[in-house]
Amino acid sequence: MTSFAFLSQHAFLKTATPAASARYAVAGVAWDGATTNRPGARFGPSAIRSASHMLCDGTHPWFDTTPLGHIADVGDLPLPNTSLPAMRAALEPAAEALLHTHHVAWLGGDHSITLSLLRAYRRVLGRPLAVVHFDAHCDTWRDHFGEPSGHGTWVYEAMQEGLVVDACFTQVGIRSAGERAAREYVRDRGGLIYTARDLRGRASPEQLAPVIGAVRERLRAHGDPPVYLSLDIDCLDPAFAPGTGTPEPGGLATEQVLTLLEVWADLPFVGMDCVEVAPAYDHAELTSNAAAHLVWTYLCGRIAQDAA
Repeated sequence: MTSFAFLSQHAFLKTATPAASARYAVAGVAWDGATTNRPGARFGPSAIRSASHMLCDGTHPWFDTTPLGHIADVGDLPLPNTSLPAMRAALEPAAEALLHTHHVAWLGGDHSITLSLLRAYRRVLGRPLAVVHFDAHCDTWRDHFGEPSGHGTWVYEAMQEGLVVDACFTQVGIRSAGERAAREYVRDRGGLIYTARDLRGRASPEQLAPVIGAVRERLRAHGDPPVYLSLDIDCLDPAFAPGTGTPEPGGLATEQVLTLLEVWADLPFVGMDCVEVAPAYDHAELTSNAAAHLVWTYLCGRIAQDAA
């Protein structure tokens, strides 16, 4: 297994001193047992790592910093591939242990992993989180095609369990088919929804200013809770990210997501995941390259804020 962005094998090993002391870490959650259309997201972590090698020295042109020297790649977490409950029983304590020492960028895996990660953050931080959720799908269904949980239920479950601040939950890029009760669930609970249609033709910070400002105001009004970023790669239009299990036409452009990540870099983020990269359906590594750049941008934004 290669490591993220040319990290040395010494930094890659979980037992190495650099990995133990690094503030930031990349961890793989290679699980796709809850997918509904095309499986293969369990291969996402390795594809994102491989694509990240194009970053060379990793110096970000906007933040003018590099994550190298600040991050360790702790590899893929050892998880069973038999059942969702078994996976969650293994993931949650492993994630919690990492969160005591690292600010983590999680490489998925399907979106069902986010519920377990939020549970771990909730236990470590002792309070619910704000969430910025990029996705084509609302993930607020009350069941998973007859099963109690899956990659399309985690938002509903997180709100029901009190893991998040409902009023500080923001969805960006939503556009899939769905009944009103699911489609508007976050808004009905007091959160914000910006559909892909809402964002058509908006890419620059000036054009996205109403979205950027509304999220800031919402966080400020609720005491600036810690923010978690969950980025489903299918928020991007299939033209930019074909390698995913449930592609939805009419999505965001990569530049739109990059703009939001750059401008929101000063929000009180405590972690992120990038999920649903399924390299078997990719073309010319478009999807894994996009994912690697989005994770890289997030990490560089955090490091730039540390230095500010």
